[in-house]
Amino acid sequence: MITDESAEKAAEFIRDNARNFGKARSERIQLEEFRKSKKALLMNQATGTDKTRESEAYAHPHYIELLDTIKLAREEEERLRWLMVAAEQTIEIWRTQQANNRRIEYSHR
Repeated sequence: MITDESAEKAAEFIRDNARNFGKARSERIQLEEFRKSKKALLMNQATGTDKTRESEAYAHPHYIELLDTIKLAREEEERLRWLMVAAEQTIEIWRTQQANNRRIEYSHR
């Protein structure tokens, strides 16, 4: 049974973390876009054929570090997203309970 207090806390969680979720999402997107620029910059530093330069760029420690950073950004975005989904579900369950309670009260009149 979801209490009124639990539903209120879920709504507060969504409100209080909306900015954090938006920030996590925008950081992840920015990093994924930067990955393309980083690859181009690293390819410009490399020598050889286009294929060799691309391989060197992908294997470069800075590129691998960026991929690790993107991974962490995705993890944080997903963590916040699922916490938001759980809070939304808490509110939906509470709403259903409230509707059921009203239906029961009406049927006993």
